[in-house]
Amino acid sequence: MSGLKLFHATNIGVTEVMPRLADVEADVQDLIEAHMDTMLGVRFLASEYVINCVGGGRIDSLGVDENFAPVIVEYKRGTDAGVINQGLFYMAWLMSHKDAFRSLVRDRLGVTAASQVLWSAPRLICVAGDFTRYDVHAVREHRRSIDLVRYKYFGSDHFGLETVASVTGHSAEVRRVRRRVPGALPVRHRGGAMAELAAAVDEVLVGLGDGVTQVQRKQYRAYQRLRNFACLIPPQQTKVLVYLKADPTAVDLAPGFTRDVTGLGHHGTGDLEVQLRTERDVERAQDLFRLSYATA
Repeated sequence: MSGLKLFHATNIGVTEVMPRLADVEADVQDLIEAHMDTMLGVRFLASEYVINCVGGGRIDSLGVDENFAPVIVEYKRGTDAGVINQGLFYMAWLMSHKDAFRSLVRDRLGVTAASQVLWSAPRLICVAGDFTRYDVHAVREHRRSIDLVRYKYFGSDHFGLETVASVTGHSAEVRRVRRRVPGALPVRHRGGAMAELAAAVDEVLVGLGDGVTQVQRKQYRAYQRLRNFACLIPPQQTKVLVYLKADPTAVDLAPGFTRDVTGLGHHGTGDLEVQLRTERDVERAQDLFRLSYATA
C-alpha cells in the first residue's frame, strides 16, 4: 500500500482523509479517459477497443502520448496479478496490427498525426488500486515500456495517481532506430563542445530520480516519468536548448537563459525554454530541471 497520507487542515486541527478504492473498475476508467491528457499525458483515442484474434478481447483504453508513441491503458479496481500479462497480450496484438492503429489515429487526429506514430516506443500503463513486489519485479524482466500506476480516492473530491514503477523498453527495434535516426543526440566526446554539453545535460536529466525514461525522436529526446518533463534538442552551433514542463510564469525569466515559449511553435513539449552554452549554465539550470521533474 502507498505510504501517502492526506490530511484536511483547519484552524482547529487536522483530520486524516482515508484513502479508498473505487466502487467499480469502470469508475476509474471513466474518470481517467475523460481527463487522460492531464492525468497521464496521453491523448485519448478509444475505449473498450475490440481486437480481432484468437480468444478476442477488449483493450480498456487506447491513446498516443506526447511523443506520438502508442499507449495501451489497462485498469483494475484492486490488486490483480493478471493485469501486466493481459496488457502485454494486447501490446503484442497492437504491434502486429499497426495499420488498424494508424487508421484509428487518422480517424481521431488526422493524417499528419497518423504519419508520426512512434512504433519504436509503444507503452503499457497499468492503473490499479495496488501492486505487489512481484509485479514490480515482473515489469523489469520485460522488454517493453511499462508504467505501474497506483490510484486512490480521498474523500469525495480528491483522486490521486502514484507511479510505482516505470521501465523503458529495450527492444532490438529501438536500438536499430537509435542508430539510424538522423539528428539523434551525440554521446560524450563526439561532435565538439555543444555535443559535450548535451551529454552533460543528458546525465543530469536521467539522474534526477528513479523511473526517468527516454524516448528518441528525430527532432528531440524526451525525458519522462509518466509524462514528459523535459525535451532536449540536438545541439546547435553555439547552444543547447531544453524545453521544460515547468510553468514559465512561476520562474524569474533571465534574457539569454530562459524564455516563455507558450504558444510558440517548437519541437518537443514544454513552455519553458532553457538556453545552455556552458557547463555553468547546466549547473544554473538544475533547480529548473528538478522543478519540471516534480510536475511529471
